Amino acid sequence: MQMMGTFIKPMHPEGTKFVAIFAAVTFVLFVFSTFLGWIGVGLTVWCYYFFRDPERVTPDRPGLIISPADGVISLIEPAVPPAELGMPDEALTRVSVFMNVFNCHVNRTPVSGEIRAVSYRPGKFFNASLDKASVDNERNSLCVKMDNGQELAVVQIAGLVARRIVCFVEPGATLQRGERFGLIRFGSRLDVYLPKGVEPMVRIGQTMIAGETVLAELPAATEEGA
Repeated sequence: MQMMGTFIKPMHPEGTKFVAIFAAVTFVLFVFSTFLGWIGVGLTVWCYYFFRDPERVTPDRPGLIISPADGVISLIEPAVPPAELGMPDEALTRVSVFMNVFNCHVNRTPVSGEIRAVSYRPGKFFNASLDKASVDNERNSLCVKMDNGQELAVVQIAGLVARRIVCFVEPGATLQRGERFGLIRFGSRLDVYLPKGVEPMVRIGQTMIAGETVLAELPAATEEGA
């Protein structure tokens, strides 16, 4: 049973209809060609794998900021958070996590706190690894207000093949660090705008695990809940 749990992960409900569609197409392919049918089986398994939603063990030490997504750090640079969030118009350190089509795409909140704002903005579908994707691509932005009063922005960005951003939360909701808040279908990126004065503890090219990998840590004097 433990071995099965290593390879077979629970699937997020968002994936049910997509797996059903892939399975139906696979059935039709088998009618015409065994070879094409087995290709369909492979794609159906991939679709199930894409929507996997494994349990994660989130570090509970106060002050930690956790990766919101599985993937690889693609950018670390100063940038102004999306204007629609109503945050101060000043550059913060932005850490970008790029997700390819093989990563788990369930997104988790980096810190505990109240969702102060949620804002969706339509846009283009450039490759999510490009810097301009933060400005031009379709996105959904959240501002999380921590117990210490500081704010952190996390932005879901659609990618080259992504065509749907899903967000499960609304303004006023209270989330715990590592709690699920959304997902993006088929390749995308998450941007985290760290609070002022907070330095990242990761490097470009480093692999992230949503809900587990530490991105940064608040100074002791300004920790969450302090």
